[in-house]
Amino acid sequence: MTHPALKSGNKALITGGASGIGLAAAKRLATLGLAVHLVDLGQDRLKAASDAIAAEASVPHGVVTIEADISDRDTLFDLARQFPDIDVLMNNAAISGGGSSALTGESWQRVLDVNLWGVIHGTQAFAPAMVASGKPGLIINTGSKQGITTPPGNPAYNVSKAGVKAFTEALQHELRNGANPAVTAHLLIPGYVWTGMTQGGQTEKPAGAWTSEETIDFMLESVGRGDFYILCPDNDVPRALDEKRMAWAIGDVIENRPPLSRWHPDYADAFKAFVEKK
Repeated sequence: MTHPALKSGNKALITGGASGIGLAAAKRLATLGLAVHLVDLGQDRLKAASDAIAAEASVPHGVVTIEADISDRDTLFDLARQFPDIDVLMNNAAISGGGSSALTGESWQRVLDVNLWGVIHGTQAFAPAMVASGKPGLIINTGSKQGITTPPGNPAYNVSKAGVKAFTEALQHELRNGANPAVTAHLLIPGYVWTGMTQGGQTEKPAGAWTSEETIDFMLESVGRGDFYILCPDNDVPRALDEKRMAWAIGDVIENRPPLSRWHPDYADAFKAFVEKK
């Protein structure tokens, strides 16, 4: 099975499309015959991405590269007016940073502008025309497991991705009860993926990481099944462990434990036993 919007001749727009998960998605969609529109920063990066797509796929409908800062709301609405007939929208652009503290982080605004507002404004710019077209459409918003379990150390990123989760859930609820439920929204929740944002100073992919291509293969299979939550495993963390971690996180609320009790010394043994319980 495949989503009806993923057909030859349709048009896809991918933010953060010049590298990583976005570029892998563009390559796969191009091989399916979609015209791909890559939105990112850096003309050189966009040119290299376009060349990489052409090298791997027959691209009868071409690749459009657009240098744009998706943290700017007006830019996204201008793009929607320029490209009013998008069938597949992937709000994927994201940055890390924001500092390690909820008290003193200095670049929270930029992280939220890109990771959260970029998704919200991108959807609000393009989705109305997708709905009004009467055709099937596909919206994929890239979230993160950190937006669900919110581990300590990167609160700005966690907040941004928690917001993406809540927004995309609300979006799909509205779409399925709206005028054109053939437009569907899905939340991509990557595992540990080897990308420019995650590799740090490493030069070789760790054994535990998935490639961007593996992530997109899993994403397309999941979309074909109609999954909303596209919870990706990786080579270190299987789905069963992700489920335990997420169940424990919501258990903090239900059991009235301290927040982030998974990392609280008084709950270390309890969490270990919870994970190991069959």
